[in-house]
Amino acid sequence: MLRLAKYLANSGITSRRKAEELISEGRIKVNGRVVTEQGSKIDSAHDIVEFDDREVAKEDKVYFLLNKPRGYISSVTDPQGRPTVIDLLKDVKERLYPVGRLDYDTEGLLILTNDGYFSNLMTHPSYEVEKTYEALVKGVTTPTELDKLRQGILLEDGITAPAVVEIVRQDKDKTLLSIKIHEGRKRQIKRMCMAINHPVIHLRRTGFALLKNQDIKLGQYRSLTPNEVKELIEVAKNKKR
Repeated sequence: MLRLAKYLANSGITSRRKAEELISEGRIKVNGRVVTEQGSKIDSAHDIVEFDDREVAKEDKVYFLLNKPRGYISSVTDPQGRPTVIDLLKDVKERLYPVGRLDYDTEGLLILTNDGYFSNLMTHPSYEVEKTYEALVKGVTTPTELDKLRQGILLEDGITAPAVVEIVRQDKDKTLLSIKIHEGRKRQIKRMCMAINHPVIHLRRTGFALLKNQDIKLGQYRSLTPNEVKELIEVAKNKKR
């Protein structure tokens, strides 16, 4: 048995939250009867679900890896009318959702999928899926400052988990850092660097677990292979705390 709201979200027609609204509004039928009760469950193999009198069919699960450019919101829509990452995958017919977020001015690897189970595995803190970033920061970092990031640094929402930090390149007035974390707090890398007084000039995600930024040009995307999806799921399950 599967929750009706989850079935609707998995079908690709809407988000989980919106699905609950549709149920409350009486726009969903199961086997010809209107269902308005939240938490209702269905047999997805046999029950017929309709949205506004049209049968809802579950979409095939799809997984894409995008090399996100700056200037795009990691969201399905934006109230301010800014371009979203969905605009970069216009030829994909399935309704996609970003797995986690990258800031408007951050580049790099972003997964998009219609698989809610997979998305939760990739983003929930308990699975500790690692993401790698290259952060170009102002100033010359010191070993003491970087050790603070490696040990965990206090932010306004608590102490961060220890990060793996290495210097990629250092100039007279800026430093390029490689930073690996498994948390997903809002603007985390930028806040971590600001906490050691080295504001981020440019940020790019270069790795997502086993995925690397090697074969996708900026603004382009590709499908994940079935083996990549399987391996990502195994990575998450093996690291669950």
